[in-house]
Amino acid sequence: MEGRNTNNGNFGITARANTAGLELESLLAEEERGGEVAGREPESLLADEGQVDKDASLRPSNPHAFFPVYKTIHLIRRSIVATISNVVYDNVYLADPYTLKQLNAPSMIVARIQPLVDEFYNSKDITTVYCLLVNRVQFLREQSNHAHHESVNVTRAALCEAVASKVLQRVDEDNPGSKGLLLLAHILVESFDPFQGIQGMLVQGRHPREYTALELGILSESKLFMSSSACQKVVKAIQKGRIVYTPSSPFDLLPDRYDLRPISLYEPRKAPLLNHYRLIVPRIRNILEICQFVLLLVFYVLVMVNRDPAQFDFDAYEIVFCFYTFGWVLDQFASILEHGWRLYTRNLWSFLDVAFAVVYGIYLVLRLCSVGTGNLEISRQALDILSMGAPILVPRLAFSLFSENMLFVSIRAMMADFWVLSLLAVWCSAGFLLAMTWLSRGLFRPTTISKWMLWVWFAMDGTGIERSVELHWLLGPTLMIAFAFLGNTLFLTILVAMLSNTFSKIVSDATVENYYRRAVMTFAAVKSDAIFAYQPPFNILALCLMLPLKFLVSPRYFHKVNVAASRTLNAPLLLLIGLYERSPLWQDAEPTLLKLSKPRSKFVFWAFSKLYGYDDVRAVFDYEPSLEELSDTANLNSSTEDD
Repeated sequence: MEGRNTNNGNFGITARANTAGLELESLLAEEERGGEVAGREPESLLADEGQVDKDASLRPSNPHAFFPVYKTIHLIRRSIVATISNVVYDNVYLADPYTLKQLNAPSMIVARIQPLVDEFYNSKDITTVYCLLVNRVQFLREQSNHAHHESVNVTRAALCEAVASKVLQRVDEDNPGSKGLLLLAHILVESFDPFQGIQGMLVQGRHPREYTALELGILSESKLFMSSSACQKVVKAIQKGRIVYTPSSPFDLLPDRYDLRPISLYEPRKAPLLNHYRLIVPRIRNILEICQFVLLLVFYVLVMVNRDPAQFDFDAYEIVFCFYTFGWVLDQFASILEHGWRLYTRNLWSFLDVAFAVVYGIYLVLRLCSVGTGNLEISRQALDILSMGAPILVPRLAFSLFSENMLFVSIRAMMADFWVLSLLAVWCSAGFLLAMTWLSRGLFRPTTISKWMLWVWFAMDGTGIERSVELHWLLGPTLMIAFAFLGNTLFLTILVAMLSNTFSKIVSDATVENYYRRAVMTFAAVKSDAIFAYQPPFNILALCLMLPLKFLVSPRYFHKVNVAASRTLNAPLLLLIGLYERSPLWQDAEPTLLKLSKPRSKFVFWAFSKLYGYDDVRAVFDYEPSLEELSDTANLNSSTEDD
């Protein structure tokens, strides 16, 4: 990549060494040629893994350690700051405040973005996009710490996102085919340490943590970057399981990193039939999670329908529900540890899962206490608390089935605004409560006054206004009427305005929002923890049995036992997945010339399609004519024109 001279000096990023580029090209060629990293496990459950050991020993621990990430981050930061800079004139900061839409205008692309793209672009340096997003995260963090630089830092963050999108798009255009897809995957999901390549000093007390460009794009809400065609190409390939890799995780409940899978293209016909790694493919895992939740809902309904308030012992339904739900909560806890709390909360229904986990935890503690003490009242309270899970579980199923519906996406965003405004309103209402409590001089309890205020707030009853004269003949009605006016008028007006603004923003960018949510779900579904290979409630047994075994045997033997156990427990499911992925339905076959005599299934579909009005319009494109027929038609048209 070519350097760009600025007023502050030459901050251009020079091209990497030729040896580094050759090393990366050889790595990509090897992974593309192999395509079987995820499937190199032997077919037998507990066979010899000598080939695995050989491959693992030949593979370097960090194949991208030659990239100076630390230096690139700071070089990019200097170029961005020099492009969008502050000018001080009479102690007033004059900046270049541009929004993301303004930066994507044709004039701004030519003047600001394209020179940076030309400077940063290097198809052999897969860390450029990562470093741009690291700078975006930093600029967004600085916007709240430096008030006088707030607008310019927002502009710099938007510029980093726009340049990263353009660089990734150019890489996609210059590298077509499967090799280009593999290169894009390395750019987006390869993990890097921000301090990689640092020289001359050591950072004391630092715990190394690796991130990916896709993860940084999600955390910084780079929705333009996430919705780009190049990014969505990789997201779709990961979601379908065509691209496989082992993500980096700061903590695993059941770690098994003996055989790490580098980023590679998955070839199902070369993989073993019982491939337990396919259980963490995002598309398959999403289906499994929906099935798990449906079972959880069924067990919950059975418990609540067959509950007996006069009995404090566990029945069969409740025992099954407790064990299965505990395994489901363990799966959610492992998901939080896998990618962190910030990424987990980006999920559309994470707040519902956390809420039900809290309800279940309170219920289980009270239920165990009731059994231990023989107190029937505590048992009833536990079941009453468990009944509060119904308003959580039923909407949660709708969120799972219609995850890309704009209504549910808007509800999640509006709920955050609603709770923030409600907490502020309750905080401000506490002043009215204290004033009326002191005016009552002990005549009414604070709970009674707060009940009156709540009724007035929601316009359900006017008892508080009628009896406010008992507090004080003038000040009591004044306070209550002022509270009613502010609560019903000001609060509701602000609430409606905020929710309408949030809804309009989301609906206006519905496509971008859908792409962003799809990327969040796909990235969060890729797991490295071995606990996810066991379905609830078998994950409880795996944690209790396999985790102690890890400290007693070698990593190689633990890996073999873990593979054997996961394949045995999931054998029917793995067999079904393997047969499905080997069918032509899973393959993204290249367009081929079909004759109307093949395949027969097409004719079956065509026969049934006559029951509908416009299915032939879609079905006609399933039968491409041959080149001879097209050439005959072209010759006929030319002869007609001559006549």
